Amino acid sequence: MIIRNFYEERISQASYLVGCAATGEAIVVDPLRTVDQYLEMAQALGLRISAITETHIHADYVSGSRELAARTGAKVFLSDEGTKDWKYGFQTDENVELVRNGSVIVVGNLTLKVLHTPGHTPEHISFLLTDHPAGDEPHSLFSGDFVFVGDVGRPDLLEKVANMSETMEAGARELYRSLQSLSDLPDSLLIWPAHGAGSACGKSLGGSPVTTLGYERKTSWAFNVADEDSFVKTVLDGQPDPPSYFKEMKVVNKIGPKVLYGTKSLPQVYASNLALVDVRDPASVRAKTFVGSLVIPRGKILVNWAGWLLDYTQEITLIASSAEEANLINQSLTLIGLDIVESWIHPDHVSLPSQEFKLVTCGQIQPDDFVLDVRSENEWNEAHIGFAHHIPLGSLRARISEVPSDKRVVVHCASGARSPIAVSILNTSGCQNLVELEGGINRLKTRCSGLLN
Repeated sequence: MIIRNFYEERISQASYLVGCAATGEAIVVDPLRTVDQYLEMAQALGLRISAITETHIHADYVSGSRELAARTGAKVFLSDEGTKDWKYGFQTDENVELVRNGSVIVVGNLTLKVLHTPGHTPEHISFLLTDHPAGDEPHSLFSGDFVFVGDVGRPDLLEKVANMSETMEAGARELYRSLQSLSDLPDSLLIWPAHGAGSACGKSLGGSPVTTLGYERKTSWAFNVADEDSFVKTVLDGQPDPPSYFKEMKVVNKIGPKVLYGTKSLPQVYASNLALVDVRDPASVRAKTFVGSLVIPRGKILVNWAGWLLDYTQEITLIASSAEEANLINQSLTLIGLDIVESWIHPDHVSLPSQEFKLVTCGQIQPDDFVLDVRSENEWNEAHIGFAHHIPLGSLRARISEVPSDKRVVVHCASGARSPIAVSILNTSGCQNLVELEGGINRLKTRCSGLLN
């Protein structure tokens, strides 16, 4: 038996290739659209991808099941569980086979038994892997968004993202019962989740790529609550704001993602009438930002905030330092279905007016300043500057009228990763007197903690 973990840092997502060395067959669980990584690994291991599956209709990235099937001819196994509202729209594709609780997917000498584990979503399934030459005790559980390291999947997304009313509490109770259904499985069972720390699919995910059922039973809050009602209250409390693009992903993955057959190489242009998105590194953006462009600096947060802020129907040109940078960012955007990048332009050829970011320290904040905190609700509740005004970054465009035009605006986030995005939004809206708090609230905690509530 062969198991390979593929972890995509840009969206904190894990997918898996499971192979049978004896027969040369393999299955991929929860693939991304960037399917070359699975093809290359399979070839290196002498395996043929004969099957593909996914745990549920994902909300945080575009599934690569159709993409990988188009490249391999493999059969795709999809959940037939849950309500009629969350059935796959492409389930009639000729290479699709529907599975339900108790179904068994055979990969050489391996079997993956389907467990219906609703709660995060109604159709959610997990896969119990058994290596039969080694014995009949299950080896691993590919748990998707059901069990994470130190946490469980959030049951509130259908209500918050898909506008399905009165589903949060019902989902939480289903999730509790799904956890109870694991009671007969051994402590030694390895658990391979679909997400790690940084994902918005849970609130306190651990950073380890794998755990065991026994360890989670001892350490995870979800296995150690007093009763169902306590579980429901705890799992729903304090969940992070889901990015707005989650709604788009649900629709795309339900209907069936477009097959790209790889990501195109972007042409360089020397002028553009499309919307400009500046994806250079934070230092370059701060040294020279273009008024009228949207700044989303490259880094781990780029995909998340691109999903929040970009229009899925509007074609764009990237401001990038090189073709390599532009093509890498374009590939990142296709992970969440933003197939809207048409070209890239070097900053030397951008005709928009430019300016340098102005940075201030906490000691330079003036009494009449409008201090704008663009962090999330949970971050604000944990600690904030006593006289600051709170508008989460994802809501800034809609609430731009709350930012005064007759005061200096001091923008900050946690560390300085999100504040350049906010400054660019404010710049585009016509705000003139803008500065950024250097290092964000994290630096302020060590230097001016007396300002915090």
